Amino acid sequence: MEAQYLLILDIEPYLNPMLRKRPFLLNLSLLLISFIFSIALGAVFIQPQTILQILAAQLPGINVTPDWPNSFAAIILAIRLPHTILVALTGAALASSGAAYQGLFRNPLADPYLIGVASGAGLGAVFAMSVHWPTNMFGFYLVPIGAFVGALVTVILVYNLARVNGLVPLTTLILAGVAVGAFASALTSYLMLRSDLQLHRAISFLLGGSPMTGWNPVMAALPYMLVGMGLLSLSGHMLNVLQFGEEEAKQMGLSVNWAKIFIIVVASLTTAVAVAFSGVIGFIGLVVPHMIRIIWGPDYRRLLPLSILGGASALLLADMLARILLAPSSLPVGIVTALAGAPFFLWILRRAKREVFW
Repeated sequence: MEAQYLLILDIEPYLNPMLRKRPFLLNLSLLLISFIFSIALGAVFIQPQTILQILAAQLPGINVTPDWPNSFAAIILAIRLPHTILVALTGAALASSGAAYQGLFRNPLADPYLIGVASGAGLGAVFAMSVHWPTNMFGFYLVPIGAFVGALVTVILVYNLARVNGLVPLTTLILAGVAVGAFASALTSYLMLRSDLQLHRAISFLLGGSPMTGWNPVMAALPYMLVGMGLLSLSGHMLNVLQFGEEEAKQMGLSVNWAKIFIIVVASLTTAVAVAFSGVIGFIGLVVPHMIRIIWGPDYRRLLPLSILGGASALLLADMLARILLAPSSLPVGIVTALAGAPFFLWILRRAKREVFW
């Protein structure tokens, strides 16, 4: 890792400025295309041009002559647009949290789902739902608080169980994550059976199908996610320094304990909000940061913002597949991400036997 990281830092000043910007332009373009087609897909396909006209008509000072059915505007603005925004925010949150956990633990498999954080957040969210199902804004703000507490307790527990002589080995991290995640999932199932939650809502939630629709969950999740992802994007330098080890990081002037607490709290908050409003979705936080790292290098100052863009695009693509495969019905998006992510996880695990990632 040290040689690879230093090599990137050495050649970066000599790269053409347009080449340095290209990853962001490429990922942003993919996100915009995915966003438009996510809105277009449904029981009724709406042309991308019509979507852009309807969205433009909502902006002040822009007059667009309607040449589309009135139902199209209602479908887009009330149903598909908030759904697409929530999916994009969730993918971005999970991918950025996964990148942060991987950098903090210096472990390539530190994904919110695999290390049990998503299960802990799910437990907290279901507990909050059993107390007050989110039918108003109070309920919508209560759910992420419960999810955050569950995620924070879980990540602290997994970290302490997996730590050996100041390091977090791959084997102990997976074992601790599986054990704690299974325990949290068992408690979640118990709460669902004991509470008056509708069973299909709860099952859909655990499989990554959001039981919440409309603008209320978007407005409730938006401030948490924007703050969380913004703070994670600013932590790139800290994560770069932590890759050299805790002792070296201290010698370089980094307050290691403060940095670890900061990253754990922010990543847990971001994961918790994503789980609270979109359900338990696996492998986005594992696959996306790895693909970004392979293509554009391990510098976290670039990796984190690219993971935000890539995570949003990846989950939008998975969500579109979930709606297409069993049309007119739809699969929970967590099933699609698991089907795609599990083989990728096995490939990473096999590669980890032969290579040093960090």
